[in-house]
Amino acid sequence: MKEIVHYIDGGFREGTGAELVDVNPAAPDTVLAKGRAAAEAQVDAAVAAASGAAPGWAATPFRERAAVLVRAAAHIRAHADEWGRELSLEEGKTLAEGVGEVRRAADICDYAASEADRPTGELFDSPRAGERIMVVHKPVGVAGVITPFNFPIAIPAWKIAPALTYGNAVVWKPAEVVPLLAIRFAEALAEAGLPAGVLNLLHGGADVGSRIVEHPGVNVVAFTGSTAVGRALIRRCGDLAKPVQAEMGGKNAAIVLADADLAAAAAQIVPGVFGVSGQRCTSNTRLVVEDRVADDLLAEVVRLVDGLDVGDPLDPAVRMGPLITAAARDTVGRATGEALDGGAKALAGGEPYTSGPLAEGYFVPPSVLALPGPDLPLWRREVFGPVLAAVRADGPEHALALADDSEYGLSGAIFTRDLGTALRAVDEFDVGVLHVNSNSAGADLHVPFGGEKASGFGAKEQGRAPRDFYTRTTTVYLRG
Repeated sequence: MKEIVHYIDGGFREGTGAELVDVNPAAPDTVLAKGRAAAEAQVDAAVAAASGAAPGWAATPFRERAAVLVRAAAHIRAHADEWGRELSLEEGKTLAEGVGEVRRAADICDYAASEADRPTGELFDSPRAGERIMVVHKPVGVAGVITPFNFPIAIPAWKIAPALTYGNAVVWKPAEVVPLLAIRFAEALAEAGLPAGVLNLLHGGADVGSRIVEHPGVNVVAFTGSTAVGRALIRRCGDLAKPVQAEMGGKNAAIVLADADLAAAAAQIVPGVFGVSGQRCTSNTRLVVEDRVADDLLAEVVRLVDGLDVGDPLDPAVRMGPLITAAARDTVGRATGEALDGGAKALAGGEPYTSGPLAEGYFVPPSVLALPGPDLPLWRREVFGPVLAAVRADGPEHALALADDSEYGLSGAIFTRDLGTALRAVDEFDVGVLHVNSNSAGADLHVPFGGEKASGFGAKEQGRAPRDFYTRTTTVYLRG
């Protein structure tokens, strides 16, 4: 058993708040770590440390800041197998997914470090003789960062690494159910020589997050989580006149048209839904399929789903592990049951596990449900689990309309051989990320990521997009 500790002003410290217990979702009787949440005074101490360290870190040459991230990336990569196993134990991803995520975090740190080799401002001509106009980017100060459970090291990396590379200090609260990988990420940065106070890690519940957001010493807030919490956070930051970036929920659709390669589409859709046990905001959990090929496509999808081994995520043969908590398992079960009561037909799964290790852990069977139409709540509400809801469309126009009729707009996918139809989807499908002939779950670290409508607010993430959030500009009129 490990100890849950906070990282404040360059040192790991015990909490003085409520008790925290970290369990293995595949075997909930197994306790992985214990500790205590941060108390109010510890949140205040973390913000004070960040405020004190921010000016010196901002004044540090960009290449020196980048070198810290490069060393942290090397440390993370060297521990990828060990930390990936720990991630699987704590969060429930398969071992391959866990190791892959840790390596991705290292790649993100390397990419953020490469900003030192890119332009850091702009030079403009002036309408007046003897003058130049410069736009310079400067750090915002202290960033409050709140991250979710489903990618416990990758999402923190893609928020914190750019915040650091642009010269900011950070106060960070991860989801309370995944403390171990947060501690590992803090360890990597500490080992890399990050100065004391530049990163501060606080564990705890919503009260800790709220105190970070409300604190006058925090200049901006970056958040990933549910739309309901995100909207509340946006309202509060509006009252505080505090910039906020929020990546929120998704109910992403994959469109399969009659001219698509059905086998290739099914081979993409299944991992797009059931990877990470469906606990991905980019999962393509809605399927819109043209009626004349629906039977063939669904038969192939079900065949692939029936071949998914569910169980201990450390078993190399397993392709899907548990959900994160009993509450998450029960929420998915209720949503599936309501859909079946409302006329949906289970083509795969649909019933909870009732005996053995899968019933004892937080496991949910991978399920494919054929819906009578787009009116059931399962079609519209984010469930965050391994459930694919499918409806039929009369043709390409109807399919695109069904897919786009959602309050969410994070990502989407369309499978077609017709270039014109694909280009029309680019213009009309209101999503932040669109995949053509691949599933909706992918996002690369060198291009912008984020959603539209109820899926996102503020600046995008990844690529160069974070510069717009983690820096402020000064327009300088320079005359000799």
